Amino acid sequence: MKKIAFILALCILTNCEDVIEVDTPNEAPRLIIEALIRVDRSEEFVPFEVKVSETSNFFEDIPVTSLESILLIATVYEDGIIVSSGVAYLMEEVPGSGIYKPEQEISTSIADSDIIYDLIIYHEGRKYYATAEYVPAVPIDNVIQGDDTLFSDDETEVIVTFTDNAERDDFYLFDFGFGKYLATEDEFYQGQQFEFSYFYDMQFEPGSEISISLLGADERFYNYMNQLIEQSGEQQGPFQTPVSTVRGNIFDITDLDNIDLFDNVEQPDVFPLGYFAIVEEYKQTITIE
Repeated sequence: MKKIAFILALCILTNCEDVIEVDTPNEAPRLIIEALIRVDRSEEFVPFEVKVSETSNFFEDIPVTSLESILLIATVYEDGIIVSSGVAYLMEEVPGSGIYKPEQEISTSIADSDIIYDLIIYHEGRKYYATAEYVPAVPIDNVIQGDDTLFSDDETEVIVTFTDNAERDDFYLFDFGFGKYLATEDEFYQGQQFEFSYFYDMQFEPGSEISISLLGADERFYNYMNQLIEQSGEQQGPFQTPVSTVRGNIFDITDLDNIDLFDNVEQPDVFPLGYFAIVEEYKQTITIE
């Protein structure tokens, strides 16, 4: 023990440095699909785009990737019966960008609870599938700047007020910009006006404008975002760089042999990252004083 202590002390006094090799996870690249579609019903068209990239090893940039094809199928139902359907093909906006948009603009009429949306993606010989339904939200009543702090003086408080819809069970996702998100549900304020404070861990220059969005969410998307927010620590946006292999609602169906059961191929580790959702969005902008 005395010898070990002497060696440690000698290293500290002489500022010696040892090279430490750290083994980091090194798995095959996994496809990342960012397909959160925000619908502003006051606009004529939806800014519909899907961004794809791949995971990389630690300390490396997230590389974009290209798809073989991607398409959106919209199926209209009435009383549980299919009455019509349509297909929109998405093309890469700029070669090498990894951003795909439909060849023709999509109308906000897609904001209909009787429509089921299927997203089908082909990438490097594999087939991926996701389904979504439009989820409504509620408007933001008011956003004002507060003057309280939570942990330090280098914070900015915003106070958000909105009124929940009493006729349904709602889940919401707030996008505060700068990669900062908050998920909430109406269990304790259903049908009521609700006010809360959000604290940015930064100060803004007077005159700065901050855009805050309220997005609709179903329970599954709410749970997914809660996991990502918790694991990202809000240091990066959940839709910028996934920090873990949290499963979304997009499945690898390459080896599927039963269309009624997506996880029946005995390959639990074969799945992409990301999420497909079509949600209503309301925005308000606040000017910092």
